Amino acid sequence: MQLKASGLYTRVMKLSVIIPTYNRAKILEQTLRALESQDFELKDFEVVVVNDGSTDKTSKVLIKWKKRKLNLIALKQKNAGQGKARNKALQKATGEVVIFLGDDTIPTPNFLKEHWDLHQKHPKQCYAVLGLIEWHPDLKINAYMRWMTNGSSIFGKFGGHQFAYEKLKRGKKPDFNFFYTSNVSLKRKLLGRNPFDLSFNKYGWEDIELGYRLQKEKGMRMLYNPRAMVYHHHIMDEKGLKKRMEFIGRSAHIIDAKYPELKKVPGRSKKFAFRLLSNPISLLLITILNKLPLKRLQALYYYALS
Repeated sequence: MQLKASGLYTRVMKLSVIIPTYNRAKILEQTLRALESQDFELKDFEVVVVNDGSTDKTSKVLIKWKKRKLNLIALKQKNAGQGKARNKALQKATGEVVIFLGDDTIPTPNFLKEHWDLHQKHPKQCYAVLGLIEWHPDLKINAYMRWMTNGSSIFGKFGGHQFAYEKLKRGKKPDFNFFYTSNVSLKRKLLGRNPFDLSFNKYGWEDIELGYRLQKEKGMRMLYNPRAMVYHHHIMDEKGLKKRMEFIGRSAHIIDAKYPELKKVPGRSKKFAFRLLSNPISLLLITILNKLPLKRLQALYYYALS
């Protein structure tokens, strides 16, 4: 399909892959290489990368990749966060379907095809497709990383703050809480021009807020396709948890002001339980008990720490 603009014809792609990136030049290159090797016609998709003020070799990587076969659109901005970067990319994207992808997530060869085919089976504008995110097989997975991807490690309900695919494996239907912009696709028309709320200028919940808004206002329905898989190439440990939780805490108050019905800010009883669980004496006791051979309190320790 072609659209006429300013006397010129612009090809409309089937897919636009949008990647905001910040200081991950090495992994970004692996992601681009995987996209170039997809089981999908190169002429039918474009990749829009927004360099969010990186200070490493990201600019050089993008210059190099613009000379390759991949239909790459490289944009840049001062460091302003993923939401603004994605909005900027959407101004250039021409795809009928938009896929949001992380700069540290490496797609499997059938990734694009799996997203596209499911959208063809469900052509209504309201449908979005969630793909699967697994740790990269080259990584040595530590206890903290396992906890970060287990949202049911405490009483089968609470847990890590990264992904919660184990709930889908147990039969839960995906909703806005699973609007993971490291691997999700939507029809371009469903998104509009500037869908991400720029109030969320730090890490955390700008994607979940958009997912909830689309579900509430436009009737978005999410489909889960585990065959549309990417590998998350990112080592994590508890050293980065404090800063992460501070960002999430700020975002929680923003989303609570907009949608109090979601109750993202804990009430009095939950705050009391959090204070009790996370005081130094409780943490010390949990840490000591966790050193016992069975290590059954690891999840509780990380939860208390968070």
